Amino acid sequence: MILRRPPDAFCLYVLAHGAGAGMRHPFLEALAEALAGQRVATLRYEFPYMEQGKRRIDPPPVLHARVREAVQAAAAEGLPLFAGGVKPL
Repeated sequence: MILRRPPDAFCLYVLAHGAGAGMRHPFLEALAEALAGQRVATLRYEFPYMEQGKRRIDPPPVLHARVREAVQAAAAEGLPLFAGGVKPL
């Protein structure tokens, strides 16, 4: 997981990658940087299939478990949370 938390953050966006690109994709890095400029922290995370270099996405229970793990980790930051994802262009 990659936490980008500006010192004056007022909320935290738990940010998932799209099906074809991981959390280190330049689009997601640029998005996290832009949000930091607006005082929004981000927590980027990867799904297991991406960590393992697989092309086929994990079944929903595995994906859901990873989202829960990421949200739990983000909650420890003590900021209001929202979660979502993007598919880089």
